Amino acid sequence: MRAYACATVPEDSRSDADMSVAFVPERLRGKAEVNQETIQRLLEENDQLIRCIVEYQNKGRAAECTQYQHVLHRNLIYLATIADASPANAPKTVD
Repeated sequence: MRAYACATVPEDSRSDADMSVAFVPERLRGKAEVNQETIQRLLEENDQLIRCIVEYQNKGRAAECTQYQHVLHRNLIYLATIADASPANAPKTVD
């Protein structure tokens, strides 16, 4: 899991390697195995992202807040896509 240090990470020290676990390069898309561990890591990452977003909002640092909101949004879309594709969520027909 990516650890977000919020205000302690200088802006210029961030790179693509710091991106969310949900970020998958184009060449690897569709090849990743989604399991409970991956989903749990994303949920934990989202928790940390929300805490950072709140911290930055309280400090009035909109640029950093927006950056983390984008990562959180991507993670949520990824999780929603997984949930929609899950057979457990398939609509049940009534006979």
